[in-house]
Amino acid sequence: MKLFRLTTIPSSLNILLRGQLKFLNQFYEVTVIASDVDKDSWKRVREREKVKCYPIHIERDIFLWNDIKTLFNLYRLFKKERPFIVHANTPKASLLGMLAAKFARIPNRLYTVTGLRFESEGGIKRKVLVKVEKLTCLAATKVIPEGKGVKKTLLKYKITNKPLQIISNGNINGIDIDYFSPSLYSFKQKGKIKNEVRIPTDSFIFCFIGRLVKDKGINELVQAFVELNKTYLFTKLLLVGPFERELYPLFPETERKIQNHPNIISIGEQADVRPYLAISNVFVFPSYREGFPNVVMEAGAMDLPCIVTDINGCNEIIEDGVNGLIIPPKNKEQLKEKMQLLLENSDLRNRLKQKARSMITSRYEQRMVWEALLKEYWQLESDNTKK
Repeated sequence: MKLFRLTTIPSSLNILLRGQLKFLNQFYEVTVIASDVDKDSWKRVREREKVKCYPIHIERDIFLWNDIKTLFNLYRLFKKERPFIVHANTPKASLLGMLAAKFARIPNRLYTVTGLRFESEGGIKRKVLVKVEKLTCLAATKVIPEGKGVKKTLLKYKITNKPLQIISNGNINGIDIDYFSPSLYSFKQKGKIKNEVRIPTDSFIFCFIGRLVKDKGINELVQAFVELNKTYLFTKLLLVGPFERELYPLFPETERKIQNHPNIISIGEQADVRPYLAISNVFVFPSYREGFPNVVMEAGAMDLPCIVTDINGCNEIIEDGVNGLIIPPKNKEQLKEKMQLLLENSDLRNRLKQKARSMITSRYEQRMVWEALLKEYWQLESDNTKK
């Protein structure tokens, strides 16, 4: 049977669904669809996952005429290929994919809700995004919240009246606990990595991984770090991820500080983030909204205590005072306070560190998540046979 997986951009296939596509291809004929950008991500997906790839133009924001063309192209593809399942995640690909699959009468249309954009918007844009979310869910035959927080929000705003079932303990792909393991990096290797990014060996490193945009809390993070660094000169802020200036750009002042501050190291997007987690002391993720962030789980699997915001996903992965600390979103003062606390209090830091990896391995081991998803697909086959 044919299975089509959709995301808006190919880096989501490459990063968020790493390994899962190859696993599913043992049981289904898997085709992946995403925007026709980022040739490097497409190359990695083809070579690693060994699945059929279908680049198609998908705008990340709303561009009505282009969206209509994409909708038609998806519809035409679905009518031709007749997949048994179309499964989408990320907002734009999900909207267009679910609508096209419904028009093409694809029997199983799965939408995994990984994040709700309207949560960080206001006014008319918020109302529009709520309606878009409702439309996506209406076109889907099954809505899968990525975690408890997403499910709670869907119910709160009455986005859908379909049954909402979380797969396994949440998260879209789980964590490869052998791949994300601190034991892979010796003291000597860590010293070499620090030297490559020009960080002195005795530095205390706060690490962030993700897109450098406003919605990830980068404005607050940079402000908090700059103030903290005035007192603690040996601290470094390591930013791993690309600038994205189209949606939710940073304040110009924030970007200038990132580029010019001597103790802020921005190294762009990296295919392998493990070396940078291995050399860090604390992982900081002050995002405004998430579905179920992989990077927080990856940091935990690498033995890092985390500072996260009290938002969907983050507050499920992190238990305050157990494997990390939780702060309100958009709160620079709280962020600075908790960064300083973990910097100064080594006993607390080590106590959180001791729980970090075990809490990830017991809840989000990758194979467990994949097999739970496969059971969902098999249930669809069983239900189809009974009809």
